Amino acid sequence: MKKILVIEDDINVRHNILDLLYAEEFHAIEAENGSLGLQLAQTEIPDLIICDVMMPELDGYGVLKALRRNPTTAIIPLIFLTAKSEKTDFRQGMELGADDYLIKPFTRAELLAAIDCRLEKQTTIHQQTQKKLDNLRSSITLSLPHEMRTPLNGILGFSQILMEESELLDSQAVREMAECIYQSGERLFRLIQNFLLHAELEIIATDPERIKLLQNHSIVFPTPALINLINEAAKKAGREADLKIDLYPCNIHISAKKIYKIIEELIDNALKFSPPGTLIQVKSNCVNHSFSLSFIDHGRGMTAEQISELGAYRQFERKLHEQQGSGLGLIIAKQLAELHGGKLKIQSQPQEKTIVKVILPCSTQEICRCDDVSYQRILSVGNKSNVTENLATGHIIND
Repeated sequence: MKKILVIEDDINVRHNILDLLYAEEFHAIEAENGSLGLQLAQTEIPDLIICDVMMPELDGYGVLKALRRNPTTAIIPLIFLTAKSEKTDFRQGMELGADDYLIKPFTRAELLAAIDCRLEKQTTIHQQTQKKLDNLRSSITLSLPHEMRTPLNGILGFSQILMEESELLDSQAVREMAECIYQSGERLFRLIQNFLLHAELEIIATDPERIKLLQNHSIVFPTPALINLINEAAKKAGREADLKIDLYPCNIHISAKKIYKIIEELIDNALKFSPPGTLIQVKSNCVNHSFSLSFIDHGRGMTAEQISELGAYRQFERKLHEQQGSGLGLIIAKQLAELHGGKLKIQSQPQEKTIVKVILPCSTQEICRCDDVSYQRILSVGNKSNVTENLATGHIIND
């Protein structure tokens, strides 16, 4: 039985509404003024609120403001009752978050239609939310234990062999097992770090002061460390020949640590989900206060539905494709971009081409083209035979 709170100072109107709700088998509760109504809303948590606009002590707008500030009552649908029919009055209520308006006098049919519409919409929202929660639980249940168990099995298995058969193993076998233990530990460490970072970013997203502090950084892109990160990731995957880097210098509004993390996750994603021998491009541009950094691969890609459902701990087609990863990498990159006033976009044609693009605010201040020393530092961290530099434009190319 749906619970409806009626906040109305006119006793006749209130009782008429209550009688109608009882007849329709709703659980109805009443309040004679805004203050009492607000208290009941916070303690009873009704499915719907019907509220008069003009009331003593606390008017309908005040009730609505207080409801929307409280996370517990923020999503309760509210229908305003008003004798006013001016457009400005409607606009004020809708801007505060009212769901519907009924102008007095209204008919029984009008009231029931408004109630049915709001409750049906709320039911749909709850169903969608529940579906997302169920998908998240399922994804966590399927992916996170697997991602933690796999490296732990490697650590425990090889360390047990070393303990039990150390006298029978030659130095090469010991070294290989030690390397496997190290790689498994490294994978587990990264998973834990990403899990903690994801949780931290979720908290930061609710704190305007921390968001402001986070955005109070800038860096001249690219740095030697970032170029090295991309090259080393490709080298570790045995795909140096597949990599093409095409980057322009730009002042971007993000810290070195955060852009490093974004690049680490996106180059890892491109390498992981595309086959060896296919091209991976890393490109950047800076136009009209907007910096874009793109990672382009030619792997299995994602459908439009998969892109729309992208989330932490979310993996697609796991039964068809054995893969490493908890689904956190793309989400962390997306979180970081959005917290810095930017965004992450994905365009994909399955089995053909995928473009993951990070867009961040940047400065139009021109990078000094005569700063040969800084460009020489970028060149010095890579393979100079593979890296060329256009001193006229400051354009960094790895071809």
